[in-house]
Amino acid sequence: MSYEVVIGLEVHLQLKTKTKAFCACSTEFGKEPNTQVCPVCLGFPGSLPVFNKTVLDYAIKVALALNCKVQEYTKFDRKNYFYPDLPKNYQISQFDLPLSSNGFIDIVSEGIEKRIGITRVHIEEDAGKLIHQDDLSLIDFNRTGIPLLEIVSEPDISSAQESHDYLSTLKNILEYLDVSDCDMEKGTLRCDANISLRPIGSKNLGVKTELKNMNSFKGVKDALNYEIQRQSALLDLNEALTQETRLWDPKASKTFTMRTKEGAKDYRYFPEPDLPPFIIKVDKISEIKASIPELPKEKMQRFISDYGISEYDSKVLVASKRDAFFAEECIKAYPNKDKKAIVNWFIGPLLSEANNRAKALADLGISIENLLSLVTFVEREEISHLSAKAVLTEVLDSAKSPEEIIREKNLIQVSDSGAIKNIMEEVIKENAKSVLDYKAGKSNALMFLVGQVMRKSGGKTNPKIVQELLKTRLGDA
Repeated sequence: MSYEVVIGLEVHLQLKTKTKAFCACSTEFGKEPNTQVCPVCLGFPGSLPVFNKTVLDYAIKVALALNCKVQEYTKFDRKNYFYPDLPKNYQISQFDLPLSSNGFIDIVSEGIEKRIGITRVHIEEDAGKLIHQDDLSLIDFNRTGIPLLEIVSEPDISSAQESHDYLSTLKNILEYLDVSDCDMEKGTLRCDANISLRPIGSKNLGVKTELKNMNSFKGVKDALNYEIQRQSALLDLNEALTQETRLWDPKASKTFTMRTKEGAKDYRYFPEPDLPPFIIKVDKISEIKASIPELPKEKMQRFISDYGISEYDSKVLVASKRDAFFAEECIKAYPNKDKKAIVNWFIGPLLSEANNRAKALADLGISIENLLSLVTFVEREEISHLSAKAVLTEVLDSAKSPEEIIREKNLIQVSDSGAIKNIMEEVIKENAKSVLDYKAGKSNALMFLVGQVMRKSGGKTNPKIVQELLKTRLGDA
């Protein structure tokens, strides 16, 4: 490609406060349409907004976690535009004096670490929701006035994959802060993307397109990849690009024009007359900073240093706050100094079960005691790893302990050499060619013989002991 891709992302985060940003209406999701509204959020004449203190606290917490500078002096503004789901015909937002600015987060994309700047984090209120049905549109105002944070990145992102990795990293941090559900399906985390292309080596930005209607990280990635191809094809033909807003159609896998993009002047910003400016004291900022929990990057580094876990395994374990907490409780309870065995269970069988059941690790329902009991059976070589995975599945599907299932199914491995030798002799007689192959230097033949012994024993013989006994019997002790 002869063009450089320039991407900036605008993430809208719905805060999980009990009430809306400027009124006492509930923010509970899924209620009957237009039942969580009042004169303030519907913009009735004479109604006045009252700012929700928790919104400010959550906003400062997010800003600090994203390494932003929190302004001591900030204010609200009216962003004026006309749309059916905006009952006041303006949105209370922030323009020239946002809550915070000049932050960053570090991401790893395709093995390369990169710092992405955060232009600003500011507070605003949400609009309502339009529901399109056949030849009509319905409006649900329940979402109107729900508190949002807009997190705007610098145009530091250079590919669709980097955008995906930025969003994943950002979401992980926000989940640890516990200020939002971060659920894209419910709309509590939404993303718009601004993308332009320019000739490689050029310092001037190209004509920007804003992409909307992307309800998953994959959707963002797919929409950006499509837009890169569309814009580069037009530029190759020397056709002019128009600054516009385009919608992503996931079914057709393409974008289409929604409207010509407005600029700041089109919104006719002016200071919100019903809300005074805010002075945020340094003590307030310090107090909130002290309440920020250990974030994913710091937790990952601690897992590496405290437990000797690899960087890859640590990154998997901290991908979810609740999963990381559950994993650490199990790691602490695991008696061996080397934690690799218990970590392997999380990265392997437990993660596989979680993916198959579309659940988080912490929601699988296995207790620490049952997990450690199962791992111990394997470490004592009383059951095979294959049997242990089957036992894990049954533990998750029932209220039984690993020990109960192992006893019921008679899964304890045969380690008695006398019993194993009897089976081994039968296998040697039945597989003379494999014996000759092994003696001729074909090491795979030995593993074939081990497998035959395991088959004859119904998987109950200890494979390590079988292998050693076969080596001795065949003259390669």
